[in-house]
Amino acid sequence: MKRIMLFLATNLAVMVVFSIVLNIIYATTGIQSGSLSGLLVMAVLFGFGGSLISLMMSKKMALRSINGEIITEPRNANEHWLLETVTRQAKQAGIGMPDVAIYDAAEMNAFATGAKRDAALIAVSTGLLAQMTRDEAEAVVAHEINHVANGDMITMALMQGVVNTFVIFLSRIIANAVSGFTSNDEEGEGEGEGGSFMTYFIVSMALEMLFGFLASFLTMWFSRQREFKADSGAAKLVGKEKMIAALERLKTSQETQLEGSMMAFGITGKKTMMELLMSHPPLQNRINALRNL
Repeated sequence: MKRIMLFLATNLAVMVVFSIVLNIIYATTGIQSGSLSGLLVMAVLFGFGGSLISLMMSKKMALRSINGEIITEPRNANEHWLLETVTRQAKQAGIGMPDVAIYDAAEMNAFATGAKRDAALIAVSTGLLAQMTRDEAEAVVAHEINHVANGDMITMALMQGVVNTFVIFLSRIIANAVSGFTSNDEEGEGEGEGGSFMTYFIVSMALEMLFGFLASFLTMWFSRQREFKADSGAAKLVGKEKMIAALERLKTSQETQLEGSMMAFGITGKKTMMELLMSHPPLQNRINALRNL
């Protein structure tokens, strides 16, 4: 989940900056009111630009957010085992050796990120290494290796670029119509073009937030499908039983700590709207999918 949340948070921050810039362009050139094709080009450039910048920044942002340290020379048995495991699995999966980082956290967690399959980052928490057996930890690493091998971060970035483009385009089409509709009233009251722009700015930003929220249902659905795919790939790499055991360990631990509430890797209980906004499927669903392989 950390991998997706960091990417989306960075994408949102970049998109807010781009949206303000795009509104300034509208105020100074009027391109959006005069040319749909011009608006579409801007939406594509800014939409994919925000997503790709987020992807390029993902490794640095991830390391900074977790205060992680890349392992260059193993200092203990856990680091030596982790580096050897990633090296072996990366070779089996046919990808370049990722950077391997370890970070101090009590939670059992690991994630992969990066813009390139052959230059990714895999980060593992100290809590995972301490609380899981070697077989379970090996399965979690294999899951992250498969995210890299499947190009999930790149695919997510491209999908987010498409989503950003439509969000920008539709919000500004509607905002332009609303500002045009109200401009006559504003001119009659002496507010003129400045009032029209403020209407456009407020409406476009509000619609971006609304459309962005609605689009997140699609991106989170896609993320959940990639989790099933990574589980399946890990099962092929290290064995189905190891992957199931790792998920069972996570499920038991999280149910003990947060019984009946939203989990870091999924949600227990009945399906809710919040579950549709989760980047990971419920753990029991993932376990059932592996058992049915």
